[in-house]
Amino acid sequence: MRKIVAILFCCAALASGQGPRRAPGFALPDIRMLTGHTDGQFHDLADYRGKVVVLEFFQTTCPHCAAFANILAQVETKYGDKVAILAVANINTDNAAQVDQFVSGHKISYPVLLDQGQMMFSYVRSPGRADLPHVYVIDPNGYIRADYVYDVTSRDIFEGKGIFTEIDKVLVKK
Repeated sequence: MRKIVAILFCCAALASGQGPRRAPGFALPDIRMLTGHTDGQFHDLADYRGKVVVLEFFQTTCPHCAAFANILAQVETKYGDKVAILAVANINTDNAAQVDQFVSGHKISYPVLLDQGQMMFSYVRSPGRADLPHVYVIDPNGYIRADYVYDVTSRDIFEGKGIFTEIDKVLVKK
């Protein structure tokens, strides 16, 4: 039994010593582009170098995603242009009209991107359906510094002030 505990401890130490992983790159259209607005555009993660990026994967029917949209609006107000917020919906589960309605209903002003699943897979690294919401905090150099999926232990990130603490940690290291 001691050997098993020792092996598990060593594995955990090795895993934690790997450091942060580079955020996978992407270039995706925003909802405005796909709903016929003339100001729609593609968003490339590289365009946000030098800023902290909060990247959220969401679904329009997810109640926790709706609550988190309100938290992200507060993040936008508090940090201004120091932090970029990008939300990503999967068009295999939400069509453009549903996403557009969600954006309008929550008065979202940050970019909302549409993915066919490849980009989400490169982040979540799971062939199955991802648990949502799922949020990543990416540092100004393009490394993932925090990664949260909604559950009992991360409730403060999605419903409280926890995301502010995570962003502050990254801004201090900047």
